[in-house]
Amino acid sequence: MEREIKIYNYGLNELKTYLFVFLFVVGNILLPQLCHLIPNGGRIFLPIYFFTLIASYKYGVKVGLMTAVLSPVINSVLFGMPALAVLPAILIKSVVLALAASLVANKTHKVSIVNLLIVILAYQCVGTLAEWAITSSFYLAVQDFRIGVPGMLLQLFGTYFLLSSER
Repeated sequence: MEREIKIYNYGLNELKTYLFVFLFVVGNILLPQLCHLIPNGGRIFLPIYFFTLIASYKYGVKVGLMTAVLSPVINSVLFGMPALAVLPAILIKSVVLALAASLVANKTHKVSIVNLLIVILAYQCVGTLAEWAITSSFYLAVQDFRIGVPGMLLQLFGTYFLLSSER
């Protein structure tokens, strides 16, 4: 199940770049708020990464990186989530996600379950190592693999569905 998709790589001097960043950041603000209505919803569903994945895969590294950095920072400032203590680890994961997604999309110009799985595992593995280095706690570092599997599945199948269904 592989589908060719059009990748847009807008420049920093294009208004569309900032419009898409704004829309994806808003999505990354609203979705976590909905997920936090469920106890441990943020840890289970990993909502802060969902629109970053879509932004990076479809609209390239510039839109992806801006979304990856602005989303957790704005959420932290406005809502205290993510907490400042975990913000560095989330920023690292978000940036790695943006880089991996835009790289895979630009190399393949296809969306597939396998491509998205590679992206998700790449950012989670690199992010887990970074979080382990930051916190010195392996238990905390593997939290996404312990309880965030539903979120990774949502990223995998939700992104595949949204990107492969476009006309």
